[in-house]
Amino acid sequence: QVQFVESGGGLVQPGESLRLSCTTSGFIFGAAVLKWYRQAPGKEREFVARIDSTGRRKNYADSVQGRFIISRDNAKKMMFLQMNSLKLEDTAVYYCKAGTNAGDYATWGQGTQVTVDS
Repeated sequence: QVQFVESGGGLVQPGESLRLSCTTSGFIFGAAVLKWYRQAPGKEREFVARIDSTGRRKNYADSVQGRFIISRDNAKKMMFLQMNSLKLEDTAVYYCKAGTNAGDYATWGQGTQVTVDS
């Protein structure tokens, strides 16, 4: 059974940093493409970042490019999102996801709330 457990969210001021973590189970982690998504109040869920199975190729949404860094630890079956220079518009519930080149696994975790507020 595929499972994701996100953690690390919180309340921060603009310009500060947070590091999100995601613990996973139920699939072959080392072969999976990993992603982060987020959903702000009143908005649809959107893509944030992606890392391929090798860890060498990373892609980011334009809105977070240069500020966020996605990473993975295959030994621990965990993924991370380092978020720097946070902005008010980064406020959202953040979700981790995994899949293959054919598509994502259907399961969603509970997410972790990130609030950026002055």
